Amino acid sequence: MKAYYYGTLSETINGLKKEGYTLDFNIRQEYVACHVPITILSPDDFEIDKVYRFEGETNPDDQSILYAISSSKFEVKGILVNGYGISADEATDALIAKLKTHPANLL
Repeated sequence: MKAYYYGTLSETINGLKKEGYTLDFNIRQEYVACHVPITILSPDDFEIDKVYRFEGETNPDDQSILYAISSSKFEVKGILVNGYGISADEATDALIAKLKTHPANLL
């Protein structure tokens, strides 16, 4: 599956929701969690399907990265948003480095 570029961060989130990436994941120490429904995934439980990078038009420090992730083991799909560059979160970066990716789908 080829990743489609939607434009802005919010447009991309909305587009990915239409593709079935409905859960909103957050980093919690050594795992990724979603509160509704309660889902906890270790790095071995899911893969990064698509990656999108965004820079603010008026502020170069306003940088974010959006991951579309899925778990065939738990049959879930969702998104994870993190800053990058000066806005990066070290805990998220360390966890993302451990994850499997599909290089053909990176934007």
